[in-house]
Amino acid sequence: MSDHESEGAEFQYKQPPQKTIDELLNTDQEDESLKVYKQKLLGQGTVIVDENNPLRVIVRSVELIIDGKTAQSFDLSEPAKLVNSDLSVSIKEGSNYRLQFAFHVQREIASGLHYKHKVKRSGITVENEKFMMGSYAPKLEIQEYKSPSEDAPSGMIHRGKYKVFSKITDDDNNVYLDWQWTLHISKD
Repeated sequence: MSDHESEGAEFQYKQPPQKTIDELLNTDQEDESLKVYKQKLLGQGTVIVDENNPLRVIVRSVELIIDGKTAQSFDLSEPAKLVNSDLSVSIKEGSNYRLQFAFHVQREIASGLHYKHKVKRSGITVENEKFMMGSYAPKLEIQEYKSPSEDAPSGMIHRGKYKVFSKITDDDNNVYLDWQWTLHISKD
């Protein structure tokens, strides 16, 4: 093995063993300020919102916000309906839009949530983006994330139908929601 190879082997990152929220909260109990800080960051411990749902993240709704106003809301109390439906949304060219997600986190920390979407027109990918939603501790309250604002393209060449493939995942590649929808960009 060369010196260069042995140096690289020395500095390889090794992930520490995973600990549950309860284990993290129970360490350093004698340090009151650290205890308070961890409770703010990690919550009160293990939280279970839906006993029958094994997922760490339960997406409750997705809203399309156009020019600052909710244009359409998709209830995800039954995600199978979203996956098997033909969702279609129309927006005016040049409009400013974003998505807002409402979700519960249960059982353990949801580390590195991502929203990904791929936009296709006539079978050709015209956009492929990934947005970091962040990491979230379990809570009984609904948590929210708003995607960055985007402007719909404008002009005759950009009007038409786009197929959007959306997905919410985490750093461990767990998929919490995977759906397709159609975006119509129109003149009016």
